[in-house]
Amino acid sequence: MRRLLLATAAAATAAMTLAACGSSEPAKDEPASKGSAAASKVSVTDDKGQKITLDGPAKRIVTTEWNVTEAALTLGVTPVGVADIKGYRAWDKAAPLGDGAKDIGMRGEPSTDTVAALHPDVIIATSDLKPAAIKQLRKIAPVLEATSATGGEQLKTVDRTLDLVAAATGTTDKATKVKKDFRDKIAEGRKALAAAGADKREIAFADGWATGNQVSVRPFTGDSFLGEINTELGLKNAWTLKGDKAYGLASTDVEGLTKLGDVNFVYIASDADGGDPFAKLAKNSVWKSLPFVKNDHVHRMDDGIWQFGNTASGTAYVDNLVKALTK
Repeated sequence: MRRLLLATAAAATAAMTLAACGSSEPAKDEPASKGSAAASKVSVTDDKGQKITLDGPAKRIVTTEWNVTEAALTLGVTPVGVADIKGYRAWDKAAPLGDGAKDIGMRGEPSTDTVAALHPDVIIATSDLKPAAIKQLRKIAPVLEATSATGGEQLKTVDRTLDLVAAATGTTDKATKVKKDFRDKIAEGRKALAAAGADKREIAFADGWATGNQVSVRPFTGDSFLGEINTELGLKNAWTLKGDKAYGLASTDVEGLTKLGDVNFVYIASDADGGDPFAKLAKNSVWKSLPFVKNDHVHRMDDGIWQFGNTASGTAYVDNLVKALTK
């Protein structure tokens, strides 16, 4: 889990420039006409305001972060190169990654030799990746940078990432449908929770990790990806802690959970990577004394929902949460 946390925490100080995520347009100095090379060119502007022009929709893309990988797979595009494939398959099963992709190394530390050997049309990175790594990748192929996360605007950031990948790969129609389906799913979930009266109890989503006998807890505030989804579902976030500016994440421990009342405590863990940290608290006296533990209001979501993912993980989370709170 620590390995996963390092990659997501780095974006807390990332600067972002809001710009149009992507567009397809003919070269300005040549009129678009049937059969012309200019008409097939694709120009895309990323979240840093940098514009690249491709000869056509990218067929061979490399993704350096899992949320971008998920976005591409959701749009029906399988990258030729993906960072940390084993980790992706452990944490993100909402958008399964089949065969055909090459592992390019760890998130945050892609192997430039491996990437170069794949001859990508475009590399789609995120603001989590260090500028030095971006500079090296630009020597291989055009690079598009997506904002990793934006506290309080996570759903908008998800949309922009989808639009960016879609603009580069010629799948804008698919992206429009994916975004609509996701919003429809949230609306359906909100109705189901309200009908069951499940929106009356506050919710506290968290994940965590164990170091020896100590369990660290990471609250997802209302500014986090899943926190924003909870709000859209009509649920009130129980956390009063302040999260970081990028991901909306805070930090506490088991004793800190005593500030919560009889909430719905919801979490995600991966059996393939670190296991269930909260299960290790079964004999902890503080944990056992918590109202939501006593009243069986602890809900573990299915493995494979990436807490920092895109619409596929968001949809899986809504399905899981509605099922757990209405049964």
